[in-house]
Formats: sequence, structure tokens, C-alpha cells
Amino acid sequence: MTFSCPNYDLRTETCQRLNTLCVAGRPGCVLEGKVDFGEDIALRIKRAEDRAEMKRQRDAQSTTSPYK
Repeated sequence: MTFSCPNYDLRTETCQRLNTLCVAGRPGCVLEGKVDFGEDIALRIKRAEDRAEMKRQRDAQSTTSPYK
């Protein structure tokens, strides 16, 4: 994303204010109601959650040993 937010944790890609995935404009976000997005917020949240789940699965696979 191209914005700066004091609540964004770059390391974990989360919103420290909401303690969840950072999706600019989501309910509770400091940008909520201040900017317009071309895509529905619910769809953007769903996509972010899907990406996070895929990342968790990849990370889990990479930490398991192939020598069980």
C-alpha cells in the first residue's frame, strides 16, 4: 500500500490500533470515511484475509521437516 500510518506494523503487516490485518479504510481505521476506494471494503478485507491464510500455510509448510 502507498500510505503512511502510525498504527501500521511493517514487520507483521498488522494494524496496532485494531490488532488485525491492515486494510486501509476498514471499520476502525484512521482512514475510514476520509478516502474513497474503488473496491468494496468487505472484498478488500476478504482478500487480505485470504492472502494472510495462504502465507500462514506456506510458512507452516516451510517449517516442517521433510525428514519425518
